[in-house]
Amino acid sequence: MGETVIMFRPVGSAELKLIEDSGFKAYPPRLPDQPIFYPVLNEAYARQIAKDWNSKLNDDKIGYVTRFAVTVETAKKYKPEVVGAKMHEEIWVPAEELEAFNAAIIGEIEVIVKYSKDQLVWEK
Repeated sequence: MGETVIMFRPVGSAELKLIEDSGFKAYPPRLPDQPIFYPVLNEAYARQIAKDWNSKLNDDKIGYVTRFAVTVETAKKYKPEVVGAKMHEEIWVPAEELEAFNAAIIGEIEVIVKYSKDQLVWEK
C-alpha cells in the first residue's frame, strides 16, 4: 500500500450525501465556480471550519469533519498553503485533478465529527 498522509475535509450535508453516494470513496466534482478542492492538513482547522462556517452558514446548520488517507506520492504534488494563522494549512488541488486525487485515497473517507448550529453533536 505504501506510505499515506492523513488529511481532513470539512463538509456540509449536501457534500456528505455525495460522498456517501460514492461509497465513501471519493469527494464530488467541484462546481463551476469552485476551481480548487482544498483538503486541510490538521483536524483542528477542519473542526474550526465545520463549526464556525458550515454549521452556521449552511441551510440545515450542520457541519461535518471527514478524515481520509492519501498516498504520500500524491500529497507531495501539492504545496501546503497557509491561509490565515499557522494552523490554517491546506493544499489546493485543481478541480481538473480531483478525479486522480480521489483515486489516490486509501480506504474509506470517514466522518469523525458533527456540529449542529455550531454545537458539537458527536465525534468518533
